Amino acid sequence: MYLATLMLLGSGELGREFAIAAKRLGCRVIACDRYPGAPAMQCADAAEVFSMLDGAALRAAVDRHRPDVIVPEIEAIDTGTLAELEEQGWRVAPSAKAAQLTMNRDGIRDFAARELGLVTSRYRFADSREQAVAALATVGLPCVVKPVMSSSGKGQSTARSEEEVGAAWDHAVANMRGDRPSVIVEEFIRFDSEITLLTVATGAGILFCPPIGHRQEAGDYRESWQPAAIPEAALRSAQAQAARVVAALGGHGLFGVEFFIRGPQAIFSELSPRPHDTGMVTLISQAPNEFELHLRAILGLPIPAIELAGPSASAVILAEGESDAFAYEGAGEALALGGPGRPVDLRLFAKPRALPGRRMGVALARSDTIEDAVALARRAAAKVRIVDRP
Repeated sequence: MYLATLMLLGSGELGREFAIAAKRLGCRVIACDRYPGAPAMQCADAAEVFSMLDGAALRAAVDRHRPDVIVPEIEAIDTGTLAELEEQGWRVAPSAKAAQLTMNRDGIRDFAARELGLVTSRYRFADSREQAVAALATVGLPCVVKPVMSSSGKGQSTARSEEEVGAAWDHAVANMRGDRPSVIVEEFIRFDSEITLLTVATGAGILFCPPIGHRQEAGDYRESWQPAAIPEAALRSAQAQAARVVAALGGHGLFGVEFFIRGPQAIFSELSPRPHDTGMVTLISQAPNEFELHLRAILGLPIPAIELAGPSASAVILAEGESDAFAYEGAGEALALGGPGRPVDLRLFAKPRALPGRRMGVALARSDTIEDAVALARRAAAKVRIVDRP
């Protein structure tokens, strides 16, 4: 009856687009998250509400639904239970090892730098304010302080003095995920640009999407665009490093590998073993998009080519206030900005609660140049408003 049964661990906006792609190919989707009504649950065949850090609840959900593949969509998961499930014959995509090493920044950074010898910034981990300050002896000032477990850049800040490192520690711990107060203090890289290199591990080999550039604000992405213009030498370096780390993590699926670009040099930053938020731009920029690529790689379906449609961009739509009863306004105004050769589209995530600064949607645009596409996406996003419902 179904092509496959997939269990999503985490059901946010990325999980929603993956669930839509899976339903189009006749899959059964079980969406799991810590709160009811999560975006992917609205598109799934069944839903489970529990903390992904609760190993017993995770195991019970797997036993109940018997998925063909368990697909992590967030970092905050009991990866020890995932590893046990994999050892017992359950399939985890891309792999339990990938989920374990990327759950916290210390795991993937040490793996990349020490075991694989990838190019990274200088860094130290700190489990206290005092250790964070002491890390300056290695990384210097300014430095970047991030929680070892977070998502979408939450809790990240830049410190330019010893005093600011303490405040950065407090900010990181206040915005971390999980229950482990730990941060990474890393060298501030004076880079030309940041990119996400979507890397697809398949049974037939490793594929790359055109690089995606992105702009961050307060540690979170605000706009992304594809293709990002970077030196050919930097692209070759990024591809070689991404291929090495993806092969070492094992399994099949899409990985979002982030790099700082400085001249011809690509400096490894982070990795997500799943579709990436900056990759939302692929919903208008390329075919297959990142969610379809992840699905095809997981299911062993062919990917004959990745075709770029043209210069494209995404811009996020943020909530300004807190509300459990709200509506979207301005969608028609946003879509009306599109025209021949300059399509505009929206993805509104239908999250059940709005919070200040929470990502509630994304505007997508394509044009003749990256600059025009970014401007168009930004204008479209600005038209959409989150308003209280009477």
